[in-house]
Amino acid sequence: MTPVVAVLGLGEAGSEIARDLVAVGADVRGYDPLGLTVDGVARCGSEAEAVAGADVVLSVNSSHDAMTALENALTGLRPDTLWADLNTASPGAKVALAERAAAHDVRVVDVALMSPVPDKGLRTPMLVCGDGAGRFLELLSGLGAEVTLQDGPVGTAISRKLLRSVFYKGLAAAVVEALRGAEAAGCADWLRGNIAAELAGFDERTLDRLVDGTYTHAGRRADEMAAATEQLQELGVPARVAPAARDLLVELRDAADKGTT
Repeated sequence: MTPVVAVLGLGEAGSEIARDLVAVGADVRGYDPLGLTVDGVARCGSEAEAVAGADVVLSVNSSHDAMTALENALTGLRPDTLWADLNTASPGAKVALAERAAAHDVRVVDVALMSPVPDKGLRTPMLVCGDGAGRFLELLSGLGAEVTLQDGPVGTAISRKLLRSVFYKGLAAAVVEALRGAEAAGCADWLRGNIAAELAGFDERTLDRLVDGTYTHAGRRADEMAAATEQLQELGVPARVAPAARDLLVELRDAADKGTT
């Protein structure tokens, strides 16, 4: 039987996923508050209209609008409909969504999209948890989605993604800040090559050295990052990552001095 899929939010991510669902023969209904449409997706006038009769709802709007989308859809939801939240929200926000849906006998599936959606669409790796995760896997993997089950309640999957994001996005921010400083200092090409060479050699031992060294040498490194912050300021480059690193190192240094680490 052809599954009925409602897609709420037809922006960059939602439109690509919806387009792929249409291509594999799913019956796709969509709603977007901005009036965005996708060829082959039945256009609906509200969230409640879009979810009526759906086997699974893909909420792909934003973390700020996730609860609103659910509230607006409640009158059209059946108790056996799966509500899959694909938004990048905090675990607590996902739990609140699940609790609200549970009051109407609707199960929420926490879906963490583990890579950018553009160019991947439906085949974007999805880490999924919650009571309905097995059924979500059955429905979506049959349509070509790459779904991996994660043990645990709603909030577990997005927690893993966000913790990884602290590293990835934090690293990206550090690189951007460092290169801005290097451009101002006239050594951008050198620093780009240096960063690339360092990243190419990363392995688990490197990770251990980073963590162990940060705790062991927190005092010296705090002074170094204080100097790095001053240099960026002297170059006229806004310093955000460098002072944040300095403050963390100061905290670790002080804790070590007090014997509380």
